[in-house]
Amino acid sequence: MASQDWFDKDFYKTLGVSKDVGDADLKKTYRKLARKYHPDSNQGDAKAEAKFKEISEAYSVLSDAEQRKEYDEIRAMGSGARFTASGQGAGGFEDVFSRYGQQGRGQAADFEDIFAMFNQGQGASFGNGRFGQTSGGYRGFGGPQRGSDVTARTTIDFTTAVQGETISLQGEDGKPFKVKIPAGVADGQKIRLRGRGRPSPDGGESGDIVVQIAVRPHPVFTRDGLNLRVVVPVTFTEATLGATIEVPTLGGDVVKLRVAPGTPSGRVLRVKGRGVVSSKGTGDLLAELQVAVPTHLDEAARAALEKFQELEPTENPRAELMAKARR
Repeated sequence: MASQDWFDKDFYKTLGVSKDVGDADLKKTYRKLARKYHPDSNQGDAKAEAKFKEISEAYSVLSDAEQRKEYDEIRAMGSGARFTASGQGAGGFEDVFSRYGQQGRGQAADFEDIFAMFNQGQGASFGNGRFGQTSGGYRGFGGPQRGSDVTARTTIDFTTAVQGETISLQGEDGKPFKVKIPAGVADGQKIRLRGRGRPSPDGGESGDIVVQIAVRPHPVFTRDGLNLRVVVPVTFTEATLGATIEVPTLGGDVVKLRVAPGTPSGRVLRVKGRGVVSSKGTGDLLAELQVAVPTHLDEAARAALEKFQELEPTENPRAELMAKARR
């Protein structure tokens, strides 16, 4: 703020309060005015915006005890004073000095209290430099405070998390509100609804609703980034001789995969584009093959397996493992 403005602007008059107004009444009056003139409530009204900036400026000074004291002291010098700031420091104090009477040019008038209110550096400034500074808020003016955020939690099923959906939740006031769950939302992720939280106590913007998401596990599928994983059992003969098998997808339909002869347990087959489809990309379905060992054999199957055991290769499948372990 220019130094001249401290003499020209009556912050008490701007807010419509007396000079001995207490903090509680000052705050109450300011909130009422802020709600009335806030730009969000007066779209396109230049006069309302200007008024809002004036009351915000006034409140930022009068609500601070130190700034208010300095302001009162400067105003007490007289509203007729005229200040100018020069490149060589504070200048143009004639009207301020005349406030103390004509003591003569040669007399040593005690102006220490006056000079103490100004920095001796370049240009004129007030006290500790805090007087008249803005405190944030609307366009840099100390304005209404933002409403607080509200935290909500919800648990959704695995399919909803993968595919996305709009759900309804109950707010603090008991009224329902809708939340759009984006496709691919992860367990523990937070969704922020701008301006849907608690209102400002003095006409500012409302807070947000922050919804924390928990995802129920799926009995078959798991997430791996944008990919979906599924463990698919195959028989010993399918893995050994090769086969075409069916694999489920999250949507319920099945895809067919070719298992090559001699496929080991743990091999992963990829189905392109059947994972999570989201704004971040499209994942795949990863099918991990797991050789299933039969737990019950009839006599014919046991006899056939024993015959195979006599004919199978004699190399030890654990030989490489043992060799590495000894290194």
